[in-house]
Amino acid sequence: MRKPFAHAFISIVLGSAVTFPIAAEQPARQGAPSTPPQGSGRSGQGPSTPAQGRGRGSGPTAQLNRIAGHPNLNGIWQAINTANWNLEGHSAAPAFPQLGALFAVPAGQSVIIDNNGTIPYTPDGLKKRQENQAGWPKSDPEAKCYMAGLPRATYMPYPFQIVQGEKDILFVYEYAGANRTVHMTNHPEAIVDTWMGLSNGKWEGDTLVIDVKGFNDQSWFDRAGNHHSDALTVTERYSLAPGGNHLNYEARIEDPKTFTRPWTIRMPLYRRLEANAQLLEYKCVEFSDELLYGDLKKKPSK
Repeated sequence: MRKPFAHAFISIVLGSAVTFPIAAEQPARQGAPSTPPQGSGRSGQGPSTPAQGRGRGSGPTAQLNRIAGHPNLNGIWQAINTANWNLEGHSAAPAFPQLGALFAVPAGQSVIIDNNGTIPYTPDGLKKRQENQAGWPKSDPEAKCYMAGLPRATYMPYPFQIVQGEKDILFVYEYAGANRTVHMTNHPEAIVDTWMGLSNGKWEGDTLVIDVKGFNDQSWFDRAGNHHSDALTVTERYSLAPGGNHLNYEARIEDPKTFTRPWTIRMPLYRRLEANAQLLEYKCVEFSDELLYGDLKKKPSK
């Protein structure tokens, strides 16, 4: 189903952080004239002031290159890789024999750029991964429609949207309707552990750097059972590539309870370029009821 409330939700969360129209996300055209977007600000106010910088494209659907001096990351993005199956390199393999080739595991290269492309587990951490793998798919939080956590939410096979204003930045994920606010000015500390953690951001030149802490220990990194503890810290880096149609994404993983050293993943994230690109609803809770509670159902009497 479509998500008619998506833009209203975004406006409520960001409030005064967004001071310009965000609907248009067309890429730059070579040599196109610079024309700021037309439109008005929040209800009851006059026209919004264009953010600093030249526009991509022309006319009312042009997107500004920069907002408050920083690269404009607004848009809908999606990873195209096999990281959600396994961050490490892996061969193709059957998943559900009764389904044949449907939903089999595709082969994939490692997205880990250090430690020889592998995850540096402690002995206990490696044992826990083996236990997770033995219980898959029921043991996978994704199968239960739990929020994906980070960095997994970034490379699941569903798009996500970045909504950037002059202050805080909002990330909205299609999977399970998850979202998070990146605090760009006031940096609070996590009070409780959560699935998505608490995100504090800053700009380092033209790179958005997000420090995420305050995770619970329930989420996985992928369908291969790779996991973490509540000591996890994820440091993300988003930088807009030339041309504006993909982001260079990097995430440094630190968790002394689970890994012997920090390690880093890297991948491109691609802009969805359809004229009507938008996030759609993926309310998966009802899909997991049988998996979670099927054995508790009253069996019919014979």
